[in-house]
Amino acid sequence: MKTVALYSIKGGVGKTASAVNLAFNAARSGYRTLIWDLDPQAASSYYFRIQPKVKGGSKDLIAGKRPLDELIKATDFDKLDLLPADFSFRNMDLVLDTKKKPTRQLKKLLAPLASDYDFVFLDCPPNISLLSEAVFEGVDVLLSPIIPTTLSIGTLEQLQKFITDNELTHLTLLPFFSMVDSRKKMHLDIMAHLSETYPNTLNTAIPYASDIERMGLERKPLGAYSHNGKSINAYNDLWQEILTCIDTP
Repeated sequence: MKTVALYSIKGGVGKTASAVNLAFNAARSGYRTLIWDLDPQAASSYYFRIQPKVKGGSKDLIAGKRPLDELIKATDFDKLDLLPADFSFRNMDLVLDTKKKPTRQLKKLLAPLASDYDFVFLDCPPNISLLSEAVFEGVDVLLSPIIPTTLSIGTLEQLQKFITDNELTHLTLLPFFSMVDSRKKMHLDIMAHLSETYPNTLNTAIPYASDIERMGLERKPLGAYSHNGKSINAYNDLWQEILTCIDTP
C-alpha cells in the first residue's frame, strides 16, 4: 500500500481538486483506492456526495475506539472509497497531543488497511501543525501543489526546510504546479525558475480552468463528467508521471 498526502501550508492552491482527481484516476487504473478527507471543511466529502460525519469524531478515532475500516464509505465509483471528514477534525492537534508519540498515530491507524488498498490519498488541511507532522511521519509521498506566485513558492521553501531539519528521509516530496495561467509571463518565469531550484518538481502543470471549478456544481471528479480537454489531460498526465516516480504496489 502506498500512502500519498496532498498537502500545502497555503490554502486555495487546488489541493482538494487534485486529491479527488488523482484518487479517481488511481481507481480507474485498477488500483484499490481510498481517499481520507482530513480537512474539517470536508470538500472531498462534498465532491463525493458523502455526509461529513465520523461517529465519535477525532477523539474516538485517535483513541482507537473506531477503527478506520468501520468508518469508510463506498463512493459511486468502482474501487474508490472515502473516509469522510468530521468537523471535530479541527481539534485533531489537541487530540494528538494527548497521545504518546503523537506523530506516529496516523501511521498506526493506516497500517491495518494495507491488505485492503493499493493507494491511500490524504486530503490535508492547509497549515503546519502536529497533524501535519503526523502526516509527514505516516505517508510515503507528499504531493504539494504550487501556484506559480511568490507567496506560494515561499511556503514550498518552508516545507522543504521542515523536512530537511527533521530528517524525514523516508518522505518523497513531489511539488507540482497548480492553477497555472499560461497567459501570464510571471507564471511561466516562476515555473522555469522553480524547476531549476527543485529538480523533483513534476513536469505536468494543472491549468486554472472553468471545467475544474465545475466540480463544485457536479459534485464529481473531473473525469466523471469530462472526457477530453486540457484539464482532464493534465490530470491524466500528472497521474502517469507520479507512477513513474514511486514504486507502485
